[in-house]
Amino acid sequence: MKNSWSTGALIAASLVALSSCATQEEMPPKPAPTPAPAAKAETKAPAEKTAEKAPEKAKATKLAGDVGLLDTEKNYMIIVTKEGKLVTVDFDPKFQPTQRTPTPSKIADIGLGSSATVQYTKEGDKNVATSIEYVPAKGE
Repeated sequence: MKNSWSTGALIAASLVALSSCATQEEMPPKPAPTPAPAAKAETKAPAEKTAEKAPEKAKATKLAGDVGLLDTEKNYMIIVTKEGKLVTVDFDPKFQPTQRTPTPSKIADIGLGSSATVQYTKEGDKNVATSIEYVPAKGE
């Protein structure tokens, strides 16, 4: 009888201990603070100031690595750099890449594992390819 009571108490204590570990309160992320409204004097800027603040052109970035993924339906590719960094680059479906040995090619000709050098510009939150040079993977 003592054995069944101690076993039951042990099981009950285990259940309480496990259930307390399983219930964890997750706090929702705090919303970003809203910026203070601008003063009316700032909204009426002279035309000269607005002309000075014309948006700059996006700077092209060059990247070298291997093609890790190529999606011709969604028009993007993932390049794996020598450091192991993954960079997603979007491209225009009509874009014509060039093989390092000059040969006409299409995006679909680039295979996984191909060595590629991509030049891209940042447009919003996307990296858009401006040029792609590649060497086909061995065996292609």
